Amino acid sequence: QVQLVESGGGLVQAGGSLRLSCAASGGPFSSYTMGWFRQAPGKEREFAAAISATGIMTLYADSVKGRFTISRDNAKNTVYLQMNSLKAEDTAVYYCARAVRRSLFSVDRLVTSYDSWGQGTQVTVSS
Repeated sequence: QVQLVESGGGLVQAGGSLRLSCAASGGPFSSYTMGWFRQAPGKEREFAAAISATGIMTLYADSVKGRFTISRDNAKNTVYLQMNSLKAEDTAVYYCARAVRRSLFSVDRLVTSYDSWGQGTQVTVSS
């Protein structure tokens, strides 16, 4: 079973930037789609971004498109989320996740398409 550990969260002013990292260990990484999701207090977990195993395909929620960039380094078993122009509404716990099935080129926004999750990292954006 793969373990996922997120880092890089914190407190930032609106308009600022943060870079989240998610390190995978104990299981395969490079042949799986990876995703970033977020959950604000009192709300359901929502999709933010996904990247295919090869890194060729990416997918973003409309709310983060143009501001967030997902990337991965398969040699380091790590996926990243660069977040720029942060807004107060980006405040949430951010989770990385590995897809259920191996696939080299797919990306997916459904929570149910992922079955391995990290513990999350808090991102707080002050206005």
